[in-house]
Order: sequence, then structure tokens, then C-alpha cells
Amino acid sequence: MIRILVAEHLPLVRRGLVASLNGEKDLMVIADVASGEYIVPAALELTPDVAVIDVDLPDVDGLTAAARLHEQAPQCKVLLLSAQPNPGQVRRAFTAHALGFLSIDVAPEHLADGIRRVAAGRKAVDADLAIAALTSADNPLTPRELDVLRIVAQGAASKEVAAKLYLSVGTVRNHLSRIICKTGARNRSDAVRIAAEAGWL
Repeated sequence: MIRILVAEHLPLVRRGLVASLNGEKDLMVIADVASGEYIVPAALELTPDVAVIDVDLPDVDGLTAAARLHEQAPQCKVLLLSAQPNPGQVRRAFTAHALGFLSIDVAPEHLADGIRRVAAGRKAVDADLAIAALTSADNPLTPRELDVLRIVAQGAASKEVAAKLYLSVGTVRNHLSRIICKTGARNRSDAVRIAAEAGWL
């Protein structure tokens, strides 16, 4: 029997996942949580074989939770689910030591099969996503440019970015010009969109 922890913040989706997985004769959900902050404590207490985690959890996101699980409860393997999967998320998922990455709207039988693969120590990822992750461009932005873009993504103007990063407004504008150039964006909003879709933010 494969023992599973489910982490999903939407109650209806979480209950559906639990019911679907418990319907499989070799799978058993032993815990379900609504927030990323509860994943590691539940895993340490209940020792599940696999954690099925939504990438977009509140408080602690799924990618961060996967990395923490690897550090604190390495016996618990991770399969991540995403409502809007993209190549960047796939790369970040495997960097966080997850073995599986699937769309949240995957067929129930494919999810169950993915959990079995992950429990056996094998990777489970949608083939199209895997190919896209392998062929997509590497992040061209420097760490400082990413800092700038993350704050811009929150709706901050150049003056606010400068204050938060202890930079001059001119330096922030220079960073933004390089970011727009490197990403091929039309403007800063487009750069945020491109970087988010690529999984760089």
C-alpha cells in the first residue's frame, strides 16, 4: 500500500483528489492539508511514501515545500501538480528534488500511475512538458535583474524598486531596459509575463 499526503488549498479539489486516490486498491491517503506550511510537519509525523502537492499553495508554495521535504523527510517522494504548467516550473520542480510533475487536470488513472512511478523512485512527467523544459531557453537574467523584476511584478514603480533594493532610480531603469531587451518584451509588464511563463520568477 502506497501511503499518500495530499496538499491542495481548494477544498473541493482536495476532497476530489482524496476520494479519487482512495478509490485505488493500492493507494491510501493518510493526510490532507490546505497549506504548504503543514506539509513537512505532517510528513515527519505520519511518514507518507509520496506527497502530492499543488505548486500554488498559500504561505509556502509547492516548490519550496518540495525542497524542504527533501531536506527534512527525504524518504517522502514528491509529485507536484500545477493548474498552469510551464517549462520553467518543470525545471524548478526537479531542482527541488520532485520526481513527478503533472497538470492538475490530468486523468485520475494517469495521476494514480504517476504516484506509483514516483513511489518506485522513477520520474513521472507529461511528455510534452518534459520536451518543452529541455528545449526552452535558459534564464538570461542576472540575479539582480530578477530581484528588480520580482518587485516590478508586484506592481511597484521604479522609485519603489529603487528604495527596496537601495539603488538609484537610474540604475533601476537601466536594469529594466536590459531585462526588456534580453526577454524580447515590449515593456516591463510583458517582461514580467514572459519571465513568469518561463518559470524564472
